[in-house]
Parts: sequence; structure tokens; C-alpha cells
Amino acid sequence: MSNKKIIYGVAALAVGVVIWAYVNAIKGGGEEKGHEMVVADASNAEMVALGETIYAARCAECHGSSLEGQPGWRKKNPDGTLPAPPHNENGHTWHHPDHMNFQYTKFGGEDSPQSQFKTSMPAFAGILSDREILSALSYIKSKWPEDIRAKHQRMSEHQP
Repeated sequence: MSNKKIIYGVAALAVGVVIWAYVNAIKGGGEEKGHEMVVADASNAEMVALGETIYAARCAECHGSSLEGQPGWRKKNPDGTLPAPPHNENGHTWHHPDHMNFQYTKFGGEDSPQSQFKTSMPAFAGILSDREILSALSYIKSKWPEDIRAKHQRMSEHQP
């Protein structure tokens, strides 16, 4: 094999690796989550236990220690924001697929693509890892009645 063929082969391989890395970064490889990768697993005891700790430390102050949300959560505050909604079966968290809840938690309400209202939901990117966010969501899901979890699972499976 000539040196020229070896050089071309190595160059082609290097270009392939660069393209693969670029595509993987765009698709959400590594810790970043694309829609298809986001799953909050209420049956994973380790995630639920970690999520309970995270929820108590980071979420309960606004959403309530029993996931009950703030009183009057459907009515806007004087500043135009909505109070923190419940995460139990009485709220609407389960109406959204896992990837949407993940994005909303990670990037906050104001920067979330699905937010069409003023919100005071903070972003947790840089504060919580993706695994910690999914664990908190897993804990929340673990508190829903089985029929709600089943509906949510079916809905999440059929969302892009």
C-alpha cells in the first residue's frame, strides 16, 4: 500500500469522526437529551429515591411538599405570572410528555419553547444534571395513580 493511500485513508477517517461528532452533538448525544432519549421512570427505585431528595430540596418550596402546588394556581399573580401548579394528579404535569417536562425543567419557563405565558419557573440547567432532572420527574410520576401513569405513558410514546 502506498503512502498516498494511507494518507487519504487517515484523512477520510478523520473527516468521518468529525462528522459523527457533529451529528451526535446536534442530536443531543452525551448528557443532553433529545426527545427520543428522555424517560422519567417511576418504576426505577434508585431514580425515584434520588428524585425525592431533589424534589424536597429544589421543587417543594414552590410546588408543595405533597406536590399540591400553590393556591389559585390557575389565576395569574399581579405580576402576570402563574403560581406554581400542582404536580399531583390534579395538576397538568401529566398532560405533557416526558421530553416536554424535561425541557421545561431544564431551561425554565421563560426560555421553554412550549411556554406561551409568563412564568417564574427557573431554569435548572447548570444546577441539576440531566439525570437529576429526570430523577425528580420520576419521583413526581411515582406519586400519580396507576391510571394516570398509564395515560401519561401512552401519550409520551406517541409524542414527537
